[in-house]
Amino acid sequence: MTARAETLLPSAEPVRYLTDTGALRRGRHPHPAPDDELLRAAHRAMIIGRRFDAQATALTKQGRLAVYPSSHGQEACQVSAALVLGDGDWLFPTYRESVALVTRGIDPVEVLALLRGDRHCGYDPVLHHVAPQCTPLATQCAHAAGVAYAERRKGTGKVALACVGDGATSEGDFHEALNFAAVFKAPVVFLVQNNHYAISVPLERQTAAPSLAHKGIGYGMPAERVDGNDPVAVLAVLAAAVRHARAGNGPYLVEAHTYRLESHTNADDATRYRDDAEADEWRARDPIARLAGHLRRRHLLTDEDEAAWTAEAEEFAASLRTRMNADPELVPLGLFDHVYSAPTPQLAEQRALLRAELLAEEAQP
Repeated sequence: MTARAETLLPSAEPVRYLTDTGALRRGRHPHPAPDDELLRAAHRAMIIGRRFDAQATALTKQGRLAVYPSSHGQEACQVSAALVLGDGDWLFPTYRESVALVTRGIDPVEVLALLRGDRHCGYDPVLHHVAPQCTPLATQCAHAAGVAYAERRKGTGKVALACVGDGATSEGDFHEALNFAAVFKAPVVFLVQNNHYAISVPLERQTAAPSLAHKGIGYGMPAERVDGNDPVAVLAVLAAAVRHARAGNGPYLVEAHTYRLESHTNADDATRYRDDAEADEWRARDPIARLAGHLRRRHLLTDEDEAAWTAEAEEFAASLRTRMNADPELVPLGLFDHVYSAPTPQLAEQRALLRAELLAEEAQP
């Protein structure tokens, strides 16, 4: 193996900075640790994110959402993906990145618009530099690579970060995006949240590679593995990947080992393909508790801080609950807006037919 190839390989074991209880692990760490303020911001964001996630799950059970893919247990990845980016950088989420979008500062009602069954993604992608949440697996990877390449051509210094799950690495779009990004040195970071199941298919039935991060070497792309439930490590590795891309060195692949504690969505029953003992093992690696333990050991977190952030999370959830419990204002004719820049004759005809039906219905006594 050449020296160049060796620099592309990920670490033999996922990068970890913290023990399961939050103590700092001894030894040399491969990337600079995040600063204290960023760690505190991450802890606050994870507390709010988990409460948001629980409230969204409850709204689904109440019929206010059509579907909700929970990210409970994956908060370190969600929050870190948002916090390592600058305001002008681009985030390309999957359907499971709601907590990342909330951390990015998007109105939570707008975040949930797609999952409510609206005709659009709910928020302005250009305003927030966040692409619409993507339901088809891996298609946003090609979009991220393309946007990142465009930013490189324009010389803006902006990067893109694309989130995918382990199942998406089996899709052709994922591999085409990595190849394009590597060949054209697009400043994009691909974050694979390996939660060990593509719905019900376990990782060992998805790939024969030593790890998902090892797939990067086939495209000439550096990669790293990280403990996805260690917020310090995830922030450090993603920040290093973003710096790499922003410096003009091309793309970077990160595999975060994490776990989805809830079912795939409310339409799934996780007990059919995994046992409680496995989930309990991952609950012991709770990213929020681990970071809290680390911050308290360093006297960077007080009872007052946690009480304040918990209260903020409750207010956040209460506001979301109130706003989501209001029936949406339906605009049927809006169905035809933004389909084409200039409506086709057929679309105009369909719009006229619907308008006539609505007027006839209003005219009835």
